[in-house]
Amino acid sequence: MTSATDEVRSEKGLARVAQSLAGWTEKWFPDAYVFALVGVFVVSVAALANGSSPQTVVDAFGDGFWDLTAFTLQMAMVVLTGYVVATSPPVARLIDRLALVPQSARTAVSFVAFLSMSVSFLNWGLSLVFGGLLARAIARRSDLRVDYRALGAAAFMGLGAVWALGMSSSAAQLQATAASLPPALLEITGVLDFGTTIFTWQSLLMCVIIIALTVVIAHFSAPRGAAVTTAQDLDVDLDDRPKEVAPRTRPGEWLEYSRILPALAGLMTLGWLISQLVTKPVLTVVSSLNAYLLVFLMLGLVLHGTPRKFLQAVALAVPATAGILVQFPLYAAMAAILTKAEGRNGLTISEHLAEFFTNIGSGGGFTVVIALYTVVLGLFVPSGGGKWLVEAPYVMQSATDVGMNLGWTVQVYNVAEALPNLINPFFMLPLLAVLGLKARDLVGFTFLQFMFHLPVVLLLVWLLGTTFEFVPPVQPSSP
Repeated sequence: MTSATDEVRSEKGLARVAQSLAGWTEKWFPDAYVFALVGVFVVSVAALANGSSPQTVVDAFGDGFWDLTAFTLQMAMVVLTGYVVATSPPVARLIDRLALVPQSARTAVSFVAFLSMSVSFLNWGLSLVFGGLLARAIARRSDLRVDYRALGAAAFMGLGAVWALGMSSSAAQLQATAASLPPALLEITGVLDFGTTIFTWQSLLMCVIIIALTVVIAHFSAPRGAAVTTAQDLDVDLDDRPKEVAPRTRPGEWLEYSRILPALAGLMTLGWLISQLVTKPVLTVVSSLNAYLLVFLMLGLVLHGTPRKFLQAVALAVPATAGILVQFPLYAAMAAILTKAEGRNGLTISEHLAEFFTNIGSGGGFTVVIALYTVVLGLFVPSGGGKWLVEAPYVMQSATDVGMNLGWTVQVYNVAEALPNLINPFFMLPLLAVLGLKARDLVGFTFLQFMFHLPVVLLLVWLLGTTFEFVPPVQPSSP
């Protein structure tokens, strides 16, 4: 019988490194919920060391515990709507056809990585479930023996590489919408539309480079031969077929089996969407998470055809949201301790970190320092939109002070914001629920990506940052 050590030795290059990391994380990496609990206690101790009183720390913990309630529901709905849409008969058939494209195990892994990142540029929520179900469909193939952990890690690359550089970037959305910005932040940054952030040639070039790098790493780090761990080896049930709907047994159920109500709901949603597109900028509508959730929830209803089939799919999706519902409040509490628990001189841990990195980040090194700061803080506060509201006032003021382009500063934050996702399991939860895996199953592969991404990202934000000129904040015109 081949030992795990022999299997690792049978690999070479990146695959051997990935296997070594995967083996270490499988043994030592805790469950994502435990990771969150540990994080809360770590930042609590740091706050006490900063001079915060125990009362201040526990108040921040309790008062901030539900700060991400809306975001928690949105994330749960991302999983539910994505699962319902992706498991509908038309989309399931599309995923099954795409799963037949790769002709080798390593190509299958890189193929999943490429598609997950491409979809993520449009919307990160769809990328999670789409990539996860595509990985499951490839794993069902009897003619390919593919490492299921590598497939799962590849499906996560949309969130671990380029999500914040795309149209659903929380920071870019906030900066492009004056009404969404706090007045104090609006005064510092002005309005930065997508033409100054995600659609600059520098940002698009950086996105293309990161996608290419990620695909190459995914391809060459995929295990082969005896080192492959399949879904069957992990006892993962790959059956995504919905159960047959029981026949109608009483007259009161006829609407549950009728296509009338789903069709009407679909027409109402279409009418609302058209109204939004007519009255608001297209990119604003497309990038709205709430709009996405509404459209996909109703799309799932229409694609399943009847309320009964739709509700059956929802029932199958609900268990996948459990980890999100119990873990996200811990991250909200962690963020509150970092940003609200004042210590000596009335300063929080977050403010001390910002002051330190900003003071040493002058001249050409500013973008590198801000990127590093975002990565470090993102390990403890993995919330793209909420954390930007905390960081932006002092980061953007510092950018103005050193003469750095404000739009590029947003993109520096965005590209760095994705990096902690490769280590911290916060945003892995929806995908893990779809895959039926633990965070430790993927982190060996995602951490390998992190090792390559970090120096490349730091180099890119520095080099491309030199091509920008400082532009003073543009305030919105008065009505």
